[in-house]
Amino acid sequence: MGQISCSSCSCSDKEKEVKLEPEIVEENLNNTSRMRRAQASEIPESIMNLDEISVDLTSLIKIQSLWRGYQVRKQLTHLSKSVNKQSYFNEEIPVFKDSGSMPLQREERAPFMYKNGAVYNGQWLGNLRDGYGSQTWPDGAKYQGYWKNNKAEGFGKFWHIDGDIYEGNWRYDKANGKGVYSHMSGARYEGEWKDDLQEGFGIETWADGSQYEGFYKYGKKHGFGLYIWNDGSKYIGQWVENQINGSGTYSWTDGRKYEGEWANNNMHGYGVYVWKDGRRYEGDYRLDKKHGHGIYTWADGRKYRGEWKNGKQHGQGEMIMVDGTVKKGFWREGKKVGK
Repeated sequence: MGQISCSSCSCSDKEKEVKLEPEIVEENLNNTSRMRRAQASEIPESIMNLDEISVDLTSLIKIQSLWRGYQVRKQLTHLSKSVNKQSYFNEEIPVFKDSGSMPLQREERAPFMYKNGAVYNGQWLGNLRDGYGSQTWPDGAKYQGYWKNNKAEGFGKFWHIDGDIYEGNWRYDKANGKGVYSHMSGARYEGEWKDDLQEGFGIETWADGSQYEGFYKYGKKHGFGLYIWNDGSKYIGQWVENQINGSGTYSWTDGRKYEGEWANNNMHGYGVYVWKDGRRYEGDYRLDKKHGHGIYTWADGRKYRGEWKNGKQHGQGEMIMVDGTVKKGFWREGKKVGK
């Protein structure tokens, strides 16, 4: 399990919204566009929309810069846990002196110590751990629950040496079925598992209040899911291998919202982006930038309808004024260059 924490990245420094409403000048729509770009390399062009936009570092930076690190940390943490745990369940089948005359039914015996120092105390079926029992390893790790054919199977609880705990269903020495994994940091996953990996529906929460509720595959968020950040912003929609992919809606706490298509945590494809003051963009995106055909509407009703490239008007377009007057022309990199 991996924590998504904005305290460790630039998204925790929320800038106040800066609104730069442009004048509509026929010859140059964007001459009034001037924004401070002290951290421009970190801010997606889609957030710095054109000439009228609001700068808010708690927006898509969360999805992009933060998720890259989170993915790696989560995979490495879970992998190391799985490998370490599996190293516990590899004891050789013991050979008892009177094994030839052992009854083929479960029985309680005195605690048995394996060559590696692990101690099993519970039920046996012949030479095999079978039934209810507990096993403790020299480093302090412990499993308590049910066994079958010498493997953890059924309901059981495993204590990791670092304080993490898994409690739930087991099969073939691995978490399988429903179970709860509690991390000592306060993070928690409750849901379905398959061969030690999150698989199916689950709910994951973190100490800072963030939460994901949705589907997993091979230990990664995959399918439909809802993620809520600790500041109240949220994404609901499709995921593919821990990344936002497909159709989904991202909502900010200040009233802004994007609803549309995504690819690899970027707005990509057709979408609608709205602002709390009534502004709206409806059209194509490519890698978080307006790209293709789109309509931008100001709060007072003015519109630009036409082509976009890399977040700016580029190509043929038209300005539609409040009184219905239409002014057509050509734009290049956000500037009107001809009729």
